[in-house]
Amino acid sequence: MERPKNALGMIELTSIASGFAVADAMLKAGEVELLLSRTICSGKFMVLIDGMVASVRAAVDAGAAVGGAAVIDHSVIANLHPSVFPAISGTAAVGQLEALGVIESFSVVSLLEAADAAVKTGNVTLMEIRLAMALGGKAFVTMTGDVASVRAAVEAGAAVAAEKGLLVNSAVIPRPSKELLRDWV
Repeated sequence: MERPKNALGMIELTSIASGFAVADAMLKAGEVELLLSRTICSGKFMVLIDGMVASVRAAVDAGAAVGGAAVIDHSVIANLHPSVFPAISGTAAVGQLEALGVIESFSVVSLLEAADAAVKTGNVTLMEIRLAMALGGKAFVTMTGDVASVRAAVEAGAAVAAEKGLLVNSAVIPRPSKELLRDWV
């Protein structure tokens, strides 16, 4: 039986070499599973782990200490919304396309926090989360639902990224053109 996991931990770094050292420290610090450990644009490194909250917090603290000045951002999200991972992997099922919401951030960590806050706030479906690949190090999330729900979700998520000073922009588009999103519907 798979152990229950209820937290996502992440560290984003300016250094690839530091990224490897941080990932190692995180794995040695607690009972966590490595989800992602790779380079991202523009010459940055990203480490994502999951596990129980206490173990994830210990691992992120250890990684942040090893990463030192190379750490751009780090976070632990307890009780991550279950729709975040399908959106990251591009396997999110989108039924009917209503309004389109977009949140864009300068960091992967702040974007994942924003996406989690958005989906927990409004009755929305996360469509896709793109994490800093071919984006100059930025990240974005798209979502759909009724206009009021998308607006509330985008406002909540954008506020999370803005609080860190990492929000690039956000948008809510009622009744988007079908051609705009033909790959999702």
